[in-house]
Amino acid sequence: MISVLLTCGKDGVLVSCRALGHARFAERGSDIVCSAVTVLLRTTMQALSETEGVFVRLDASERGSLDFDVSAESAPAESRAALVYAGRFLEAGLASLAREYPHNVELKIQTD
Repeated sequence: MISVLLTCGKDGVLVSCRALGHARFAERGSDIVCSAVTVLLRTTMQALSETEGVFVRLDASERGSLDFDVSAESAPAESRAALVYAGRFLEAGLASLAREYPHNVELKIQTD
């Protein structure tokens, strides 16, 4: 199972995301659940890394693990709004996958 911990601040700003495990829905290289989680996380990280004043720290050093932290202390208001949207985007996409594939994806949401 892929366990995802999504952390947002009280203001809704995305703070971090931790994904660990394997979906085990299908064979390696053919797992649509794993692919879906990966696309959501990687696309969000890519978009945020291109956002003014937003810094993304990534750790994918272990197979089956993808963690990222986001910081934006001096980011303009538009960039902070992008962080709120990114948190909502990930929550909606990952929650949908967890509902559809409850034996393969687990989503936990934490507020800092």
